Amino acid sequence: MTAYLPNTWEHHLIMLAEQAQHTRPEPSLLDANMEHLSRADRHCAELTRQNSKTFFLASALLPPEKRRAARALYALCRVTDNIVDCPEPERDPLTTLAEWRTRVAEADQQSDDPVLAAWAQARERFHIPTGYVEQLIDGVGRDLTKQRYETFASLAEYAYGVASTVGLMAMHIVGYSGADAIPYAVRLGVALQMTNILRDVAEDLRFGRVYLPQDELAAFGLDDAFLERGQVTEAWRAFMHFQIERTRTLYSESWAGIAKLDSDGRFAIAAAGKLYDAILDDIVNHDYDVFSRRAHIGAAGKLARLPKIWWMSRARGH
Repeated sequence: MTAYLPNTWEHHLIMLAEQAQHTRPEPSLLDANMEHLSRADRHCAELTRQNSKTFFLASALLPPEKRRAARALYALCRVTDNIVDCPEPERDPLTTLAEWRTRVAEADQQSDDPVLAAWAQARERFHIPTGYVEQLIDGVGRDLTKQRYETFASLAEYAYGVASTVGLMAMHIVGYSGADAIPYAVRLGVALQMTNILRDVAEDLRFGRVYLPQDELAAFGLDDAFLERGQVTEAWRAFMHFQIERTRTLYSESWAGIAKLDSDGRFAIAAAGKLYDAILDDIVNHDYDVFSRRAHIGAAGKLARLPKIWWMSRARGH
């Protein structure tokens, strides 16, 4: 296998991941109420099903205990995102996020909040480093203070906070061979978030956010005013081609990390990555138009891809 060679922008992110790896949750001294946890698990499963069909499908490929933990992780991320993207009326989202940070840190399996109860169970069962949750909340909180990123390196650091941290926590749930798996999870997280960014250009604009690197937009003769017009031009096609090819390379280079996961989790992670990667194909197939439509892969398309993904993930493990 080819040795992992980090990109220049990755060194700092890998360092952040390795630092957080050494933080561990304190074990709970409280007995779990299994009926209460069962309700919490069902709540997280429904929250996942309603908000991310791709994650719901991918997590369904995990064994039951890991599946429940993965959906608790998704629910935690969804609630955190909603604090910023759908703030409560008359409440400062910065204050709400700070309160949520405290509640997450103090959560136990008897929590009245079903997401926190399910998360506490997953965190303790799979020894998920608490530092990754802190980094996730920091990353999501950036949306309250920063709406532009000058370079890809600065954007990748944002992507690490909101996506790679999730992958690193998922890695603990799935199981992995050792610390050499960390860089692959970091890279896959950046690829997944870049896919979100390229898909959601129009939606992000409505929030006043532009996640595309400002220096790269300028290099192609584009700017915020161009994005507001929402026109597909040759310059836009060239810019998007450049962005998509880099993101595809990140997916490709992260693929070797599948072999470092426990065998019963490889298919699920491979499916999540490959199904998201396919969104890039949909963008290309619709002439890079992310202004008038939201790129997606329908249920039939996802199911049709699963047999090939299974074979690929199986081969990667040998």
